Amino acid sequence: MGKGVEYQNISTENVNTIAQAEEFMQSGGKVYACGSCIKLRNKEGSQMCPINTMKDMYDIIKESERVVTF
Repeated sequence: MGKGVEYQNISTENVNTIAQAEEFMQSGGKVYACGSCIKLRNKEGSQMCPINTMKDMYDIIKESERVVTF
């Protein structure tokens, strides 16, 4: 399962994942998180890491010109 949903918990001084995500979102980027990945880690969705379903993910990819994953 994807570790990208942990970006709020793995931020360090050298690699500030929270600041990078905030900058990405402020420039118009959107973050979508796999609900299964979040629930597997006993976490809840947040504004910075919203829970989405596989149908949501499919629709996003289908409608997008570009998709970046990590």
